[in-house]
Parts: sequence; C-alpha cells; structure tokens
Amino acid sequence: MRILAVTNLYPNPFQPNRATFNRQQFCAVARTCPMAVISPVAWTDEVSARLHGGQKMPKGRRIECDGITVDHPCYVFPPKLGRAWYGQMFRRSIRRAFDRALVEFRPDVVLASWAFPDGWAAVDLAKRAGLPVVLKVHGSDILTMMNSSPARRTRTLEALHRADGVVAVSRDLADKVIEEGVKPERVRLIYNGVDTDVFKPGPMAQARERLGLAKERPTLVYIGNLVPVKGVDVLIEACGLLAKGGTDFATYMIGQGSLRPGLERRVAELGIDKQVKFVGPKPHRELPDWFRAADVFVLPSRSEGVPNVLLEASACGTRFVASRVGGIPEITHLGSGLLVKPKDPAALAEGIRTSLADASNGSKSSGVQPGKFRSHADAAGELIAFLAEASGRAVKGSPQAA
Repeated sequence: MRILAVTNLYPNPFQPNRATFNRQQFCAVARTCPMAVISPVAWTDEVSARLHGGQKMPKGRRIECDGITVDHPCYVFPPKLGRAWYGQMFRRSIRRAFDRALVEFRPDVVLASWAFPDGWAAVDLAKRAGLPVVLKVHGSDILTMMNSSPARRTRTLEALHRADGVVAVSRDLADKVIEEGVKPERVRLIYNGVDTDVFKPGPMAQARERLGLAKERPTLVYIGNLVPVKGVDVLIEACGLLAKGGTDFATYMIGQGSLRPGLERRVAELGIDKQVKFVGPKPHRELPDWFRAADVFVLPSRSEGVPNVLLEASACGTRFVASRVGGIPEITHLGSGLLVKPKDPAALAEGIRTSLADASNGSKSSGVQPGKFRSHADAAGELIAFLAEASGRAVKGSPQAA
C-alpha cells in the first residue's frame, strides 16, 4: 500500500522542529509502506524566514526527510481575510504537487493530517482522483477551531463526512467526531507513540549541567508553541503569583510563536524576568534533557488532543501539572501528574506549588515502566491497518463496485 500524506504539520526548511509527532509516525509507517508527503509552507512563514536570514527553500521545493520524499509547495492565502476560502486556496496551492504525485508516486490511499484546510483540500482532491482518503484529527482543529466561524465548521464537517475514515488521537476527540454525525465504524482511536529508548529517566544533575542550569533551584519547564491555545499567558500569570507568594523557582519556556513579544512584555511588567526565561525552539533530540532537568513540567493548554510532550515527560519520569482538557485525563495514569482547571492562573500556581513540594530534593516520580508506553511502531501498525480497512470500505462502496 502506497501512502500519500497531505499536511502542514511536518518539518520544513524554515521550521525543522515542526510537528515531530507526525515526523516520527510517518517515519515508522515508511518502514512498512512506501510513503510520500506533501507539506505546504505558508508564504508568510517563508517571508519571515527570509527576513531573519533563515534557510532558503531548495530548488524544486522537494527534499528528503528520513528517506521520505517531501514536496513543500507554497501555500498562498490572504492573512486573516477570506477564511471561508482557505480550503480552496490550500487545494489550489497543492494541486500541482498532488497531480505530480499521482503520476510519479502512484498512491493507493491519501492520509490528511489536520481537518481544515488541509483535510478538506486533500479529501476533495483524493475523491476527484478516485482514491480512498483518511483524515487524522489532532485536537484544536475539532475542539476549538472548527467552531471559530460558520464557514470553517461547514468545511470541516464536509471533510469529516466525505473521508473514508477518521483517525482521532484521543477518545475525547473520537467521541466529538462521532457526535458530529460520523459513523462510529469509520472512526478509529489511535494514540501516538513515544520513543522510550530516547525519552527515559536519567540523572537530573547531569541534565542540568549539560544545559547550563542551576543545580539546586526548583525548575519548571514548558515545551510547545507560544500560541493562545497552549495557555502560555496563563502560565506567565501563575509565575507572577508564585513569585509574589515567595516561591523560589526558574521557568524555562521552550518554543516559538506569535505570543512571545507580548509574553516577554508581561514578564517585565510582573518583574519576574529573573525567574522566567524564553529559550526559543530546541531540536527534538535535546528535549529529553529538558524533561530530566525539570522538577515539574507544565502544560496549561486551553484545548488538547493527547499532547506528545506529556507522554515524553512521563517516559522521562518527570512530574507534570496540566490542564484538565481534551484527552489529557486519558494518559495521566502513565506518569505522575496533577490536573488543574484550565484558564485559571491561581489554580495553576497552586498545582505547581504542590508539585514542587512533592518533588523534594529534586527527586523524580517513581515507577516509570517503558512497557506502559506505546511505541511509534505500534501506532504506525494500527494506522496502516486502518488505512487498509478504510480503503477496502471505499472500494466496496464505490459505484464501480456496486
């Protein structure tokens, strides 16, 4: 089975750390099935990268990633305008790459990752080409963004209902899709995997030494995009409350995003610039040391599917404090975590205070068992099986089959 993936959630020359969860899963899939990827890059990201001296897109806009051929067409759209037409714009932007893949790669099935505009465009192109198509949803695309406008909701529902199958990364997300009228037999829950050969417990002191962090200071770590849905503004307010209450701590914010300038200003206003440090994005291979260096990992999201960072933190034996949203409660048994009310700085600050007290003398949570965690190979195997099942269902339901 030859699989063509369509998604913006994949690394590119400008954003090498983007969506590592898809990179890892696609790499695992490609060990069994031939795979190609079409991953458009927003023109705004390209302009920003050029202005800041970033890498240029290679000639032909094609690269090899983990042995997978990846096309990076330019996604052209008017920022913040005409959002109802983003699906059509996405489709137009990837059409040439899609048509070329039909001839050169000859896919048997299309896998679209992210509901809109990616999924809508991929479903439409696949159906026109007579190919089965499966849509993978991640969390915010269904839980928050789908209802951000009537047009987006309409297009997202079109994609969900036209797809031959829908993969959800959490039970909560699968239930939401079914509530929107998608038949249960067309929806499959497939949790993402984690590499326990890389993400595993290790000495805190050595991790802090490698990272150049203070050995004794209570340390909080956040890893993720600096965007509203991740609740990073709530974390900054919570840090202000912790400092005001006399708690000693250092917080390291790892990631990039549109909120960073405003967050830095707020940190200065609260007078906590000595406690809160913005580290910027880090390669995925460096993240295990950040987890091991943390007394507590913090994820204050407003919405989530099942965040890989919590799986990775738990695999490293790191305590976490996270919002009680989406699929997060489904994975708390894998580690030592405390869930708090979302969008509530006081509740988050109290949860952090409690967890720091529990992590006395920098000790880690106990009882990490790698066998509890699904591997990328496990998740890839389930995904391949569901793609085959959905493809068979599409063939049986086609007019030719009838």
